[in-house]
Amino acid sequence: MPAGSRPSPGRSRRRTPSRPAGPPRGNAIIGQSGGPTVVINQSLVGVITGCMEAPFIDKILGARHGVQGILADDFIDLTRQPASVLRDVADTPSAALGSVRKKPTREECLKMFDTFRKRDVRYLFYLGGNDTAETANILLECAKQEKYPLRVFHVPKTIDNDLTVTDHCPGYGSAARFVAQAFMGDDLDNRSLMGVKINIVMGRLAGFLTAASALGRSSSDAGPHLIYVPEVPFNTRRFVADVKRVHKRLGRCVVAVSEGIRDARGVTLAEKIEREIERDAHGNVQLSGSGGVGDHLIDLVKAAIPGVRARVDTLGYLQRSFVGCVSDVDAREAWNVGRDAVTFAAKHRSGTVVLKRAKGPRYKCTTALAPLSKVAKVTKPMDRRFMNADGNDVTEAFLAYATPLIGRLPKIGRLQQP
Repeated sequence: MPAGSRPSPGRSRRRTPSRPAGPPRGNAIIGQSGGPTVVINQSLVGVITGCMEAPFIDKILGARHGVQGILADDFIDLTRQPASVLRDVADTPSAALGSVRKKPTREECLKMFDTFRKRDVRYLFYLGGNDTAETANILLECAKQEKYPLRVFHVPKTIDNDLTVTDHCPGYGSAARFVAQAFMGDDLDNRSLMGVKINIVMGRLAGFLTAASALGRSSSDAGPHLIYVPEVPFNTRRFVADVKRVHKRLGRCVVAVSEGIRDARGVTLAEKIEREIERDAHGNVQLSGSGGVGDHLIDLVKAAIPGVRARVDTLGYLQRSFVGCVSDVDAREAWNVGRDAVTFAAKHRSGTVVLKRAKGPRYKCTTALAPLSKVAKVTKPMDRRFMNADGNDVTEAFLAYATPLIGRLPKIGRLQQP
């Protein structure tokens, strides 16, 4: 039909089949939140790359310090970043955009929507853990109430490995590699001078990272000889008895302890020994900023084994962004979850990207999409089958689960005993 012409009177207009609406066209905001990791910038660059390739996304804005940057209208233009810069950023630990621990109020959410409207934002990609997923879910609910066409996607990361639904979390493999190598070195040190060595490892509610200390064992007598995680009720008397038994047998003992160890009532050891406990905006107890747990445990050991050479370290924040200690599997999967978040955004309103492990002898993981509500503010504990019956060591099931995630470790040499 020529332009400007109309159907003849009395004749019906021919109807064409309706087509599903495509993704809305507009701009995208990317933010990072929570504790940084070695590979969170791989996910950031994965999202940027996906947005650059998406025909429905025009401009890419990086929010400085997550929702704090959105509230302050403080952004970095990511649309035309050189490929060389993105490669370097991807290979650099920590959060390139800056991170934040902030749970927005209802009023702050409404203020963010003023920014979304002003900047024509239709897509929000928020990188972080379960608290970050909670914030993303809050913004999604506000978008529905405001009737604003915002698509919200959570891109996972956490060294704690405690997000639900997913097989494991980007960031965990590299942090687990660091912990495994730290204990490999500490065990060699302890083997040289003998005595008792305790290392306190991150893990508020989940013991995955502490359990990773076992991945670096090079022989049957290598440490850590004892492992304690938050999922198994901690008893100080049993702990001391365990250490004394190993020390009597080997003349030494290396111990891995989660910072979040707690008794049968769920009260953490940190809360018992610290008068004032700091909490973040999401209500989480701050455990990594103090050496109180380690100091308390080493005092118990010294009292139980007079004259023993006893030392303690709290690994603390070193575990999160240690340069040069990266798992290739972790880096690749972190990039994939970022890139695939944009692919999912073309067809879905919201979700969290998860990793699904294929069955079979060879390790393989693919991405999938799960509802935000399944991950928001929910913590996945380590499966009890990953710990032995005594609750002081890991099982072969855990080693089979975690070994593919950290890559090949350095080889340890030992002199032969005639």
